[in-house]
Amino acid sequence: MIKHDEELDKLEEDIRKLKNNYDQFFAGIMKMPPTQQRRNVEIFIYEMGKQKMRDSGRRFRFNTVLSRYNQFREMWARRMREREEGPLDYRRRQAALTAPVEPAAATRPVTSPRPDPYVKVAPGTNGDEVRKLYQEIERAHVELGKLPTVTLEQVAAMVKKQSDIVRERYHVNTVAFRVETVDGKVKLKAKPLQD
Repeated sequence: MIKHDEELDKLEEDIRKLKNNYDQFFAGIMKMPPTQQRRNVEIFIYEMGKQKMRDSGRRFRFNTVLSRYNQFREMWARRMREREEGPLDYRRRQAALTAPVEPAAATRPVTSPRPDPYVKVAPGTNGDEVRKLYQEIERAHVELGKLPTVTLEQVAAMVKKQSDIVRERYHVNTVAFRVETVDGKVKLKAKPLQD
């Protein structure tokens, strides 16, 4: 019985020392994390876990020590992640939260703009523009993980109908079309172009 209590006392003491060494590492006093010491503690825990503990008091104490050690492990893992990737990300998050938002800055694209997303359709143009729009619709559906729901002929009919409406309303010859995904649905947007 005394031997078993000595084992648990040793385990608790080893975990306390390991925690102190990790605290020193995170404070910058130690250059390297105490990985070998941690490995030794985990081997000791593994060996103790293999023992059949008939005494419920001892088993309860071991489980309590193990639970506390697992909390330390999670904390160390989190602090290691913060140490490896955190301060810079933390500064970025803080800068983003405290930076004044200018209306122009809010609308600026984050990445470089794509070439003009509009496909221009004028009266008498051949079917290349409609085929381009159809390919854009197909691509947008694939990005959503869906199969295209329209045929090339249906796209051509939609383009003709919308072109006629826009031309009549805005008195223009050329209409520009763009494929957009809104709320998980692929839509065809039209706008008039002044010649």
